[in-house]
Amino acid sequence: MNILILGGGGREHALAWAIKQNPKCDRLIVAPGNAGIAQIAECADLDILDGAAVVAFCEANSVDFVVVGPEAPLAAGVADATRAAGLLTFGPSQAAARLEASKGFTKEVCDACGAPTAGYARFTEAEAARAHVRATGAPIVIKADGLAAGKGVVVAMTEAEALAAIDDMFGGSFGAAGAEVVIEEFMTGEEASFFVLTDGRTVLPIGTAQDHKRAFDGDEGPNTGGMGAYSPAPVLTTAVQRQALDEIVKPTIAEMGRRGAPYSGVLYAGLMIEEGRARLVEYNVRFGDPECQVLMLRLGAQALDLLLACAEGRLDQVQVNWAEDHALTVVMAAQGYPGSYRKGTEIRGLEALPETSRQVVFHAGTAAEEGRILATGGRVLAATARGATLAEAQAAAYAMVDAIDWPEGFCRRDIGWRAL
Repeated sequence: MNILILGGGGREHALAWAIKQNPKCDRLIVAPGNAGIAQIAECADLDILDGAAVVAFCEANSVDFVVVGPEAPLAAGVADATRAAGLLTFGPSQAAARLEASKGFTKEVCDACGAPTAGYARFTEAEAARAHVRATGAPIVIKADGLAAGKGVVVAMTEAEALAAIDDMFGGSFGAAGAEVVIEEFMTGEEASFFVLTDGRTVLPIGTAQDHKRAFDGDEGPNTGGMGAYSPAPVLTTAVQRQALDEIVKPTIAEMGRRGAPYSGVLYAGLMIEEGRARLVEYNVRFGDPECQVLMLRLGAQALDLLLACAEGRLDQVQVNWAEDHALTVVMAAQGYPGSYRKGTEIRGLEALPETSRQVVFHAGTAAEEGRILATGGRVLAATARGATLAEAQAAAYAMVDAIDWPEGFCRRDIGWRAL
């Protein structure tokens, strides 16, 4: 079959890598792709936020299956457009994607279905939000309601930090995403990610992971889109996963159906676990990045079979076959990220690194120019490895990092510390 993946980051490289291994995949196109993806698939110049353009491209290229990678095209209704054109599509509708596109909407859904989550208040004016912070105190969590590329959340440890975050959001730092602000209680515990596929009826858990959001070692520095991850997450025990499914995920899926917005695709629940119980931090309506990298390395070729079963509404007929191993990914980012950083610096040494079922360097912000690989984004590479133990996976991932010659890049040296 001919498959189109929308997106051009590390998540999409990982999806392409896994899908390409499945014999059902005849032709693989990724739009827009990146330098790493171009080594295993065709890359296409396509506006992935334009549903009509995506449909026209699919018709011109005899595409059988569309996999939507990032959240922005889902929130823009691209999956609705491709489904309306009769194309088999993986990814939720625009109405269902509100679970990520609006944090306030997610809170409404949790209230309606009784899913445990943090206490919250919603604001459309800065002064009322400031008054709430002064009355409540810190620590407290300030969230831009809309999509902010994983960066619209400030965990404020002081009242001053919280007030500054409110001023930033209402001041336009996150554009339209900050027109409404959700302020939440600060939850204590250990955070982890729980991934399920659902076709609106069946819910199939497909893995757990933990990522590292802060820029620097020891969980210091500003929040980022994610500086590394590992799978599985030990804190998400079988009992905690069962409780999260029964009290959070399944009630949410049922509530979305009641609202006339049935959910189909991957649902990524960010959970806070304390004393053996989970509360919802947030939902994402796509695979996490860099969590997708560790999940795909562990899933391999079966990933395509699972995505197809989800899109075709037959998840009750499949199961996940896990290798009893661990995977860990280390993100290499441009110096200065998540603030300002240089683009166009050259990365050397990648061609000498192995690409096997146990270790891959996934590309995110890269481009190829005259035989050179150049860094074009903030998060640029994800050195990803599997091992019989997490320590073994960690050692293999950092060995790849150390073989890459890129003085203008940096990474954390402690990915996996919680579990190790």
